[in-house]
Amino acid sequence: MSTINSGETQNETAVLDTAHIGDIQGALGTIRIGDYGERRTWLKKLFTLLAIVGPGLIVMVGDNDAGGVSTYAQAGQNFGLSLLWVLPLLIPVLVVNQEMVVRLGAVTGVGHARLINERFGKFWGAFSVGDLFLLNFLTIVTEFIGVSLSLGYFGVSIYISVPIAAAVLIAMTATGSFRRWERFMLIFVVANFLVIPLAIFSHPKLSPIVHGFVVPGVKGGINSTSILFVIAIVGTTVAPWQLFFQQSNIVDKRIIPRWINYERADTVLGSMVTVFAASLIVIVTAFSFLHTKLAGQFVNAGTVATGLEHYLGNGAGALFSIVLLNASIIGAAAVTLSTSYAFGDVFGIKHSLHRGLKDAKQFYAIFAVLVMAAAGIVLIPHAPLGLITTSVQALAGVLLPSATVFLLLLCNDTAVLGPWVNKLWLNLVAAVIVAILIAMSLVLMATTIFPNINVSILMYSMGITILGSVLTAFIIGLRVRLKSKMVMVEEEKQNENKLTWRMPPLSLLERPQWSKSKKVAMFTMRGYLFAAVILLLVKAIQLGIGHH
Repeated sequence: MSTINSGETQNETAVLDTAHIGDIQGALGTIRIGDYGERRTWLKKLFTLLAIVGPGLIVMVGDNDAGGVSTYAQAGQNFGLSLLWVLPLLIPVLVVNQEMVVRLGAVTGVGHARLINERFGKFWGAFSVGDLFLLNFLTIVTEFIGVSLSLGYFGVSIYISVPIAAAVLIAMTATGSFRRWERFMLIFVVANFLVIPLAIFSHPKLSPIVHGFVVPGVKGGINSTSILFVIAIVGTTVAPWQLFFQQSNIVDKRIIPRWINYERADTVLGSMVTVFAASLIVIVTAFSFLHTKLAGQFVNAGTVATGLEHYLGNGAGALFSIVLLNASIIGAAAVTLSTSYAFGDVFGIKHSLHRGLKDAKQFYAIFAVLVMAAAGIVLIPHAPLGLITTSVQALAGVLLPSATVFLLLLCNDTAVLGPWVNKLWLNLVAAVIVAILIAMSLVLMATTIFPNINVSILMYSMGITILGSVLTAFIIGLRVRLKSKMVMVEEEKQNENKLTWRMPPLSLLERPQWSKSKKVAMFTMRGYLFAAVILLLVKAIQLGIGHH
């Protein structure tokens, strides 16, 4: 039995908030700060997993939020089962991205926003975190759109449902107990499985479902509108806020390197649950509206509920509305908390769910202001709710490559992760993911500027370019690794003490120096993102006025 790190203090690591050091107090169990005993039996391993489980499940299911439910429902209603194949491909994307933040959180003891700010400087910190704040706020708005539509189905006025939901969110977050908050969240995770009886209502058939999963295609062909929608599916399933939330939540839960494998399992489980639920929502709307006048006529999640009621009965409409409400609440809780954590990181304020309202006034005040402001926007009459929701998800997809690039830079920073830095194969997989996401948004840009362009030829050309670029990067990376024998020897020495290694205080680390080529690449990415966001807005406006 080892007793490593049992005396760890705030001064020995980069931990900013003293509340982030202590016992793990999970919703389903406790692990003492000095507990480093071996888990030799399956029963002990299970109890440990139950104590650890939470951040991974919550971040994944939280991303099946109001925007997610709306986007998946629109996929089924407008495209049938033709986009099902996209969803299982997102499991490795989710796992690869979130596994990296699992290591960052457990090893560094600080949030994603603070790491970016400290390692890359205030300019790039403002770039990354500024995008996060804007996207998160818009996402929170979509959660309250979901609340209004879901309870509107039951005849509840938006002026009652939205304020009450806002008050409930604030109340269940500001309890001063991490364990209590996590238990609330796990209740919403379990409620996510209401999609199963909803799917049964739609009488699905196995053969077309299997075909949708294994045969790539897009109903109506590939064009700028369908590309926009694929990006929206990616953006709603793999969103930048997830990186910031899970890393900070792991830190807040006090998970250290000793428990990384359990948190990895939590993350994999969460990704599978998320894609399973998303697939069922696509299946429900695809089968329910097939050969009806509502096929291809998505307006918003509220009209989906009334459509399900019309074709499947009151039970189906009510179940969908409850699923939407559940998704809206857990999504709003996670995204708002992600933003509050980031504010705490950037401005150095106390930011922990272990702290009570009096002990962390600014942290909870930020949470409350975000919730109330987003709720207030939803109360504005005649807002195009469906278009806002889809556009926000697509925006998340466009901004994801930037967030992943910063994630990769941090996970290859030996001063930050020591023996926990990325392996070469993981960098290759992550590079492929970034390249594909950039290619998709470039196709969107090209088809928006040149509506008559041949999208198929464009995509094939970009695919060949991406493959060549990735192979070149792999060869260069392999040569660098082979030449760095001294580094590899040092890594082997560090691996001997891997479970005890924590990042030192950030003030003791030298900031990494960027080469001119890396600076040019980063500024190019910034310019590309600016152009992509502008053209995304143009495309959204075109769809809003009916120019498909």
